[in-house]
Amino acid sequence: MDSILWIPNLRDVYKARKVVSKYLPRTPLLYSKRLSRLLGFDVYLKLENTQPVRAFKVRGGVYYMYVNRDKAVEKGVITASTGNHAQSIAYAAQLFGAEATIVMPHGVSKVKIDALRALGAKLIFHGVIYEEAREYAEKLAVQKDMLYVHGVNEPLLYAGVGTMHLENIEDNPDVDAIINPIGGGSGASSAVIVAKSIDTEIKVIGVQAAGANSFYLSWRNKELTATGKADTIAEGLATSRAYELPYMILKDRIDDIVLVTDLEMKKAMKLLFEYAGQVAEPAGASALAAAIKIREELKDKNVIIMITGGNVDHALFREVLKIRV
Repeated sequence: MDSILWIPNLRDVYKARKVVSKYLPRTPLLYSKRLSRLLGFDVYLKLENTQPVRAFKVRGGVYYMYVNRDKAVEKGVITASTGNHAQSIAYAAQLFGAEATIVMPHGVSKVKIDALRALGAKLIFHGVIYEEAREYAEKLAVQKDMLYVHGVNEPLLYAGVGTMHLENIEDNPDVDAIINPIGGGSGASSAVIVAKSIDTEIKVIGVQAAGANSFYLSWRNKELTATGKADTIAEGLATSRAYELPYMILKDRIDDIVLVTDLEMKKAMKLLFEYAGQVAEPAGASALAAAIKIREELKDKNVIIMITGGNVDHALFREVLKIRV
C-alpha cells in the first residue's frame, strides 16, 4: 500500500514530541488507590480524555497536520472516521488554517457530530460502517484533489500518538504492563514502539470489542482478516477489518489481546466515574474492562490503563449510570 512508507520507531516519536508538546498539554497519569484496592494491582490511569478534543488521537492529528501544513492549507484535507480521529484532524486543520472535510458512517453519536461542527469541519455521511466511509473519502480525495489522511495506515499519526507513551514511561518508569484499546491500532502500536524499545519486558496488552474483533483474529491466525461487520456500541473500536500498518507493528510484538463485550465496557465506564471521577466513552473505558477481566494475571503488577476518550453520548451515559456493577 502506497501510504505505508515506513514503520515509525522511537526516534520518530521523540521527533514528533518536539511538535506535539508545543500545541497540546501533557496529560495526567493518575494513580487510583480505590481501583488498585479493588483489582489487586497498582492502577495508573492515563487520562487522554483531558485532551482538547477529549481523545488521544489529537496527538497524531496535530503532528500530521504540522508536517503537511502547506499542502493542507492549499488543497484542504479529507479523512474518514467514526469520531475521535475526525476531531483530531478537524482540530489540527483549524489550528493551522486548513479546511477539513470528514466522511462519517451514519449512526455516529450526536456529541461527536456537534463537536466536529464546532471545529468548523464539513461533514459528509456515507455508509453504515467505517470502511464504507473510508472508501468514499478516498474517492472524493481523488475527484477533488484534496489531501487525504488515512485514519489507520498513516505513519505520522503513530509518531504523534506515541508521545503519550513517552509520558507514560517517564511518569511511571516501573510500569509492568500497558493496556491500550485497538480500533484502527495506532494507540497499541505506539505503545509497542515506545515500551518495547525501552524495555522488552514491559507487557503491552491490546483490547478489542467482541463484536468487532478483526484485529484479534488477524493476530491469532497470523494473517490480515476482515469480518465485514462491527457490532459494538464502541465507535472507537468499530472497525470491520484489520489494516496493514498496525498489523506489521503488532503481529510479533504485542503480548496479548483481550476481547470485551459492550456490557463489560459499560460497567467499566460506571466504575471509572464512581471510583476515579472520570467520564469515558465505551472505547475509552475498554482498557479498564480488559484489566478487570484479566485481573488475576495482573495481580501485584504496576499497570497503566489507557483512558483513550471521553466523548460519550449523554443518553448512553445516563443509561450507564443505572447499571449495577
